[in-house]
Amino acid sequence: MRKLFVLFIAASFTASVYGQTEPANYASALARFKLFYNTNKPDSIFKMFGPTMAAAVSPAQLSALKTQLGALKQTTFIAFADPTASYTAEFENGPLVLSLAMDKTGKIVGLGMKPAEVKATPLADDPNLTETPVLLKVMSASLSGTLAIPKNTTGKIPVVLIIAGSGPTDRDGNNPAGVSSNTYKMLASALGKNGIATLRYDKRLIGKSPSTTKEKDLRFEDYSDDAIALINMLHEDARFSKIIVLGHSEGSLVGMLASADQPVSGYISVAGAGDRIDKILNVQLKDQPDYIKNGFKKIMDSLARGKFTDNVDPGLYSILRPSVQHYMLSWMMHDPTVEIKRLKIPILIIQGTTDIQVTVGDAQKLKKAKSDATLLIIPGMSHILKEGPADKAANAATYKDPNLPLKPELVTGIVDFIKKIK
Repeated sequence: MRKLFVLFIAASFTASVYGQTEPANYASALARFKLFYNTNKPDSIFKMFGPTMAAAVSPAQLSALKTQLGALKQTTFIAFADPTASYTAEFENGPLVLSLAMDKTGKIVGLGMKPAEVKATPLADDPNLTETPVLLKVMSASLSGTLAIPKNTTGKIPVVLIIAGSGPTDRDGNNPAGVSSNTYKMLASALGKNGIATLRYDKRLIGKSPSTTKEKDLRFEDYSDDAIALINMLHEDARFSKIIVLGHSEGSLVGMLASADQPVSGYISVAGAGDRIDKILNVQLKDQPDYIKNGFKKIMDSLARGKFTDNVDPGLYSILRPSVQHYMLSWMMHDPTVEIKRLKIPILIIQGTTDIQVTVGDAQKLKKAKSDATLLIIPGMSHILKEGPADKAANAATYKDPNLPLKPELVTGIVDFIKKIK
């Protein structure tokens, strides 16, 4: 089982007797750390490290930390267990628990960070749920999410990890490119009413999930690795009986990769593609002028040979600009019909008949590749999982209606599937 390391840095050390008084030398060291951190002086922080830490962490990594977490606004002492002091740390991008370990010479030998416990608050529009912010630190990003748990439940309950679709789609299912559907937020509410918890999150570089990863360095596997980190976090939470991964649109393939050989009890593909991304884009561009189609084919053929193109026609720039070509290459290396075969868990494939982005044929390809999967075709359901007319323009207009309800068959199908998983 692959399990990602979710602390920024931590050298090995042992703890002994607990105390509630902050040692003066720790207070002084933390004050200097905060000053150097906020004034962008990673070399000064590096000089505070003992040999083990200095060998494990570079000033460049320290510099990258601020990009991920934002400024350190304040710290509050929690406890001391020699040689480690623990603090709540209020960073600009969210709270963390900071652990600071020092040796007898006053050098830092351990620096750990993990998500802080945040008091749960009811959803403003759903008093039946409790919504808790989640912040998970992975190696080059901080993943911000929302854990929604139904109230008045007893014992362990199932939890669904919701993985968003392509582009800058956030944890609620909204996208600055013209989507205001609240799809994932509404799904969390609907599942909560059926006794099922959910975790939805902003992908790295989206919403409140900052990352040191630049667009040119992003790879498709970064998304699946992030999902694996969240799966393992949920697996360690004693409140949950089983984990189900639900991937929507591009998130379908991300979920397939993340669910393989992980502690996942079931997988749900919603509006997931049945072909590689290069084939999908080729179909989507079929009505474009010949120079666009030919330009696309030329660039994709070059990518298949591992060669990248600097001069991209403006008509293709949004999908094949130089900074995303490495990501596109990593994406086209994964065939959904191959990846779904790797899963040895119950699978549900859901597709709407009025989806203007993914077709019923895609769902049928996934079903053919995994014959024991359950296929659910929902008449009249669009890509945003709501009622959508057959007319493309009218269908696209519904993307901006956050009050349009989810298709009831969608929720019923997901709930029935989860209840049948042992």
